Amino acid sequence: MKRWQFWLGLLISAVFLYLVLNRLHPAEIWAAVKSARYGWLLPGVGVYFLGVYVRAWRWHYMLRPLKKIPTRTMFPVVAIGYMGNNIYPARAGEVLRAAILKDREGVPISASLATVIVERIFDGVVMLAFVFLNLSELGRLTGESGVIGGLSIRAITLGGSLLFFGALVAFLLAAMFPKVTERMVNWAVDRFLPVKLREKTRAVALRFLTGLESLRSPWEALMIFFTTVLIWLLETGKYWFVMHAFDFEVSFFALMLMNGIVNLATTIPSAPGYVGTFDAPGIALLSAYGVPGEMAAGYTLVLHGALWFPITLLGAYYYLRQPLRWGKDVVRSPQEAAE
Repeated sequence: MKRWQFWLGLLISAVFLYLVLNRLHPAEIWAAVKSARYGWLLPGVGVYFLGVYVRAWRWHYMLRPLKKIPTRTMFPVVAIGYMGNNIYPARAGEVLRAAILKDREGVPISASLATVIVERIFDGVVMLAFVFLNLSELGRLTGESGVIGGLSIRAITLGGSLLFFGALVAFLLAAMFPKVTERMVNWAVDRFLPVKLREKTRAVALRFLTGLESLRSPWEALMIFFTTVLIWLLETGKYWFVMHAFDFEVSFFALMLMNGIVNLATTIPSAPGYVGTFDAPGIALLSAYGVPGEMAAGYTLVLHGALWFPITLLGAYYYLRQPLRWGKDVVRSPQEAAE
């Protein structure tokens, strides 16, 4: 609560919500929410949890060079990470699940965080692919469609492309040429850091590099990529099921575009749970497809809730069954992070 990043996130979320909702009628949004056929949420939640299980399999696959951990063991840890992302700012759930994995399985935090970062890079690449596959659809988006017009989305897509594809290339090169990367790390540490920080930082960095071993083979990288595509197609399936709870219809490709754009937008700092940064682009995009603004707002708010509550409750359940043992075997210093 005392950190400026927290308040900045709240401010950004408030601005996004104001810009998209100030021209809509709350009574009509509430009417759309009340009249929704909520039975459609059940298959949507089921498909979403299947996607989370595939995420657990992907993480298990990436961690094999470090330790072979069954997918059924990884699933609760992934759910806890979702919970952390939904209730804490700055995607703190990613660090939380790395700490949980160290606590329960003894995997070094710096190494598991490397796999988490690689996951997020692949997620970003697939989100961009969803947008690129539907570039022709971006012509529908105009400045009148909400807070995000066509130009803004193209700018986000271009910026995201440079960020995610650049990061992916850097990680692939680091994984394929580990000796060269290790020499570069040692050179940078010895040249730029004070003597008292060098060994601790070197240990963390080298442990981090071990988490990239799953990218050394092109086949392994392709497996991770196609698994990521499956994950996001399953999540788009949830968008499709929830859509049937409301009185409008757009194509599955339009929902792929929506999925890509809203998830790229959630990389912007915001309040916990991506309030505003998820909702505003979703409402804007559906409005561009001719969906009435109040209907689009009702759908997006219900979809956001259906994405937030079930996995957060499941993550909390798994966490409370075996809470993190703070201060005992978990990280208390940078040196311990490398162990």
